[in-house]
Amino acid sequence: MKKTIVLLTTLCATALIYVSCSSDNHDETASTNLTSIGASVAVDTSNEMDLNTGLSIGTNTSTTGKTAETAPGVCATITVTTNAGNYPKVFLADFGTTGCQDGNLTRKGKLKITLSGPITETGSKMTIERIDYSISGIKLEGTIEYVNTTTTPTVPQWTRKVTNGKLTDLQGAVYTNSGTYTTKQTAGVDTPLVLSDNVYEITEGTHTVTSSNGVTLTLTVQQSLIKKYSCLFISKGQLKVQGGILNGVIDYGNNDCDALYTYTHENGTSFNLSM
Repeated sequence: MKKTIVLLTTLCATALIYVSCSSDNHDETASTNLTSIGASVAVDTSNEMDLNTGLSIGTNTSTTGKTAETAPGVCATITVTTNAGNYPKVFLADFGTTGCQDGNLTRKGKLKITLSGPITETGSKMTIERIDYSISGIKLEGTIEYVNTTTTPTVPQWTRKVTNGKLTDLQGAVYTNSGTYTTKQTAGVDTPLVLSDNVYEITEGTHTVTSSNGVTLTLTVQQSLIKKYSCLFISKGQLKVQGGILNGVIDYGNNDCDALYTYTHENGTSFNLSM
């Protein structure tokens, strides 16, 4: 049996997130629990957005050698707080107190991005810290560590770790989160200074999301997740979901660059979802 739930509804009208408010049979229990799934997907989406921002700033030559600049595709003023040409490099991406538009989203606050070395070199680490930061009114906290663990030059690889993650939605509900993913680059390797053709494959990893009522979801990569740099959302792959009354699979579809995904419960009930 399939049900359709659009996670962009009046309860939390935003271009990013996620809360399930209705279904075709008004199954309130399912809707309530699917809210945690939506929050989990929103956490992943915001992490990917901030990671894209860090990569754009850290690999763009127009920002690495200047004290203040803007990076292509990033609606923020970039300030370099270390001497040009030396590592570690520290960048502050300031989206402003009133925010700036990133597509259909409004980003406010700051991201502090620290590079220990070129992110394309094995052993280098990029750390992203959120400072009074939000996306379309959704407050985001925590630190992302992105470490280059490449052993084969033709297959770049990174470990992404999120610590002290917290998402506060428009109604004040809080979701804490943490986890680690392994990411490999499967396209765009030959053009290291061009990000638009990059495709990443998240091959393994687990993250947990705990709601304010104490229910924890554990999401584990079941089928490699495909993330195109040019797409806002993950476009393919599966996550195993376990926690509370939920035991099923998130499926991101057929590699289309859209906001659609599906959750299928262990009893076979499937929900079509959209951010």
